[in-house]
Amino acid sequence: MEKVTLTIDHMEVEVPKDYTILQAAKTVGVDIPTLCYLKDTNEIGACRVCLVEVEGARSLQASCVQPVAEGLVIKTNTKKLRSARKSTVELILSNHNRECLTCFRNKSCELQSLAEELNITEIGFEGEKTETTMDQLSTTLVRDSSKCILCGRCVSVCKDVQKTGILEFTNRGFETQVSPAFNKSMDETPCIHCGQCVAVCPVAALKEKEDIEQVWDAIEDPDVHVVVQTAPAVRAALGEEFGMPIGSRVTGKMVAAIKRLGADQVFDTNFGADLTIMEEGHELLSRLKRNHNLPMITSCSPGWVRYCEFNYPEFLDNLSTCKSPHQMLGAVIKTYYAEKQQIDPKKIFVVSIMPCTAKKSESARPELSVDGLRDVDAVLTTRELAKMIKQARVEFTKLPDVDFDPALGEYTGAGAIFGATGGVMEAALRTLADTLSGEELEAIEYHDIRGTKGIKEADVHLGGQIIKIAVAHGTAMASKLLEMVKSGEKEYHFIEMMGCSGGCVTGGGQPHVPARVKMDMDIRVERAKALYQEDTVKALRKSYENPLIIKLYKDFLGKPGGHKSHNLLHTYYTAREKFPVETVKEIVVLPVKEPTAAAK
Repeated sequence: MEKVTLTIDHMEVEVPKDYTILQAAKTVGVDIPTLCYLKDTNEIGACRVCLVEVEGARSLQASCVQPVAEGLVIKTNTKKLRSARKSTVELILSNHNRECLTCFRNKSCELQSLAEELNITEIGFEGEKTETTMDQLSTTLVRDSSKCILCGRCVSVCKDVQKTGILEFTNRGFETQVSPAFNKSMDETPCIHCGQCVAVCPVAALKEKEDIEQVWDAIEDPDVHVVVQTAPAVRAALGEEFGMPIGSRVTGKMVAAIKRLGADQVFDTNFGADLTIMEEGHELLSRLKRNHNLPMITSCSPGWVRYCEFNYPEFLDNLSTCKSPHQMLGAVIKTYYAEKQQIDPKKIFVVSIMPCTAKKSESARPELSVDGLRDVDAVLTTRELAKMIKQARVEFTKLPDVDFDPALGEYTGAGAIFGATGGVMEAALRTLADTLSGEELEAIEYHDIRGTKGIKEADVHLGGQIIKIAVAHGTAMASKLLEMVKSGEKEYHFIEMMGCSGGCVTGGGQPHVPARVKMDMDIRVERAKALYQEDTVKALRKSYENPLIIKLYKDFLGKPGGHKSHNLLHTYYTAREKFPVETVKEIVVLPVKEPTAAAK
């Protein structure tokens, strides 16, 4: 690639010609501050925080969008720049809800960190504030426009990465807001609850609806038996909330912490993942035999399921009827486990710790229940679990490693990799390959479907058959793949879809990672490494080998796809109207705080 030479803060540097000044500065260890910038997603130069001086230019330049050129001389740290950046951030803060101590993002807020770096101790710009809204009608997400800084990150990820387009800039000038069309509630839009807007928001304008107090109440009720289950991706990220490196695997400490909180039993959703493979594998074999409703598409990701219900209802018959792993495990807990332990299912409270905000709305779906009891009673994100651990004053990094409880805690390596894109497909293939060949195959790692490429394809030879498979992650990629299937350009037997880019490891409920860190690291890759590591250390790496799964079918379920399995472990889907005609729900308009007399 052609390169150019330029000078940054008296240091000569050679970089590719297609670099921006921001990227070039990183190569010599210069960290130019940013706020609206998000690598590969939101590169618009809107916030004006990343300004630099370019010799010969009449004005300061936004480094995140300014391309490099041969011979440029750039300064990133002058009195003029420091003053400009400080004034810009002060102006942003002047229209911002600055109740930082009680804010959802206190100490993880990128605006707060930037204000500290710039040594902002008072705001000189006081006056009228924009009228704001608080939208809490969604079962999953909360939008508080009093915190919004109009950076546009959520708009870009919703429109370009997820291709849902729920959020957009509305109004003009001082009245500009980021909101759904006509300032509707998020609950009245085809939002898929993926939470990617929450993941990229640098402040707390978007957040999940918390269930922490509900879970504390259940734990402290002596008449309630609390069972907590944890998704595979949680163990790959929870440590970050306690200062550990991104991608640290903290399985044992996570279990120990949950037990310290007071849970009666702690099971692994990986057991549910192994169970899903048994049911899903049987379902695929049945469809292949009948050549019916192909390609079969996975249904583990509730964000993807909602996206399909809103945008591709013609593919609903192609979705696997399997419940997602945590819903399956919830159903088993309230039937099989309750029977074995002689506990009234009505007194069992199932809590799922998930990397995903969409799991909150999924657990509330009326069809995900057995005998009138919800499979899962409450869903906490990884962030919410971390808050509970901190509230309990547990020193997470000093905890010993503790095993999951034995009743439903055993899992295989196949269950562990569910949290990474391609993991569900690989787990399924490990069982299908042995089933169709009648042998225990040693080659069980399918590297063609690993990694972060948006769409991955492979032809897999299984028992004399060629199975055409595909994997997509992020709903924009899911849409692209389905359009190719609709047009006849592509033909598959089995497709894995994940609602979030990278899969569950970067779900909307995972720990926040500053944009400046994402410039240097692909967190999708780092967190996925932890799951593949967990897979390799397990003695059993194929779902059908799980002894507790074998026992469950022998003692209770009968066989995969059988009558009892179908009633407990399978579900159905419903086409949803994008813009239903109904009474508009009221969202709260927050009062505008009056400016001080001095400001007037």
